Amino acid sequence: MSLDATYYAPLAVSVAEEDAGKTVRAVLERRLGVSRKLLSRLKLTEHGITVNGARVYTNDRVAAGDLLELRMEREESDDILPEPMGLDIVYEDDDLLVVNKPPGVIVHPTHGRYTGTLANGVVHHWRERGERVRFRPIHRLDEDTSGLVAIAKTAYVHQQLSEQLQRGEVDKRYRAYVYGRPAEAAAAIDEPIDRDEANPHLRVVRPDGYPSVTRYETEAVFGGGAAAKVNLKLETGRTHQIRVHMKHIGCPLIGDKLYGYAGRAADEADGEADSAREAGDSAVPSAARAAVAEAPASAAVLESAVERQALHAAMLAFTHPITRERMSFEASLPDDLRRLESALERL
Repeated sequence: MSLDATYYAPLAVSVAEEDAGKTVRAVLERRLGVSRKLLSRLKLTEHGITVNGARVYTNDRVAAGDLLELRMEREESDDILPEPMGLDIVYEDDDLLVVNKPPGVIVHPTHGRYTGTLANGVVHHWRERGERVRFRPIHRLDEDTSGLVAIAKTAYVHQQLSEQLQRGEVDKRYRAYVYGRPAEAAAAIDEPIDRDEANPHLRVVRPDGYPSVTRYETEAVFGGGAAAKVNLKLETGRTHQIRVHMKHIGCPLIGDKLYGYAGRAADEADGEADSAREAGDSAVPSAARAAVAEAPASAAVLESAVERQALHAAMLAFTHPITRERMSFEASLPDDLRRLESALERL
């Protein structure tokens, strides 16, 4: 079997004079930023790490002019069922895929939900193209949040983009429609977030939470302040971060069943608050003590205009791990949010 059938295209490094005498590990870490975890996997395969075509170990030393190559074995997501899906592909090459996820679709299979996910559709897409690729999302969106998701095709690309994400070098921008008008037209919400101990499925702002920063800018105000369209940038990536932060400043997302006026979240939170008061528990923050205020008069109309939280991942930018080119992608608003904006303009 040929190398191409077993391995992805190699990452190649021509050893410079300044790297002469250094170990293979040192050169790969400096020139390609390869993690030690990935190197440990690659050195176990026959052609994972080679110099001038011969297998080497990571502590071997190189000479100027040597051709150092790194190869990753081809992989597939055998645990994900391929399923035809109308994917909105924004960008694709041999290394990564960017898709515009529709609302109502989760990114990855979970317990009890093995089909109908973005992963099922992407795996089917790759099978149809004859690609042997494992599904590796760089980040995830909530089921009812639409917009851009980046997916790596190799372990190296996933590692590189994940590190960019951790360093704050991935620019993620969102558009949301919220109740009310933020007190400041533009600001940073710097409030820690963690699980609500009374309801672990919810997140809340709490002083002992994880550092969380959301920057926002108000683009438009509707109905004299009844609602607003805001653009947001995440500095951190906590679960439900935008939804929790906007609720915290008194502007919950329209259509949000957990943190807004949709569904029964507010009623349930009020019930939790009563129970907490009876128990004399005031030390632990909970959704009950951060419940949204009484729904405004416009809520009935606006909640009927959209069936999910009005949140869209509109822009995504990062540096391509292979070409080192800075890339930026945009996804236009889906139809349901266009209809919502039309309804807001009539307020």
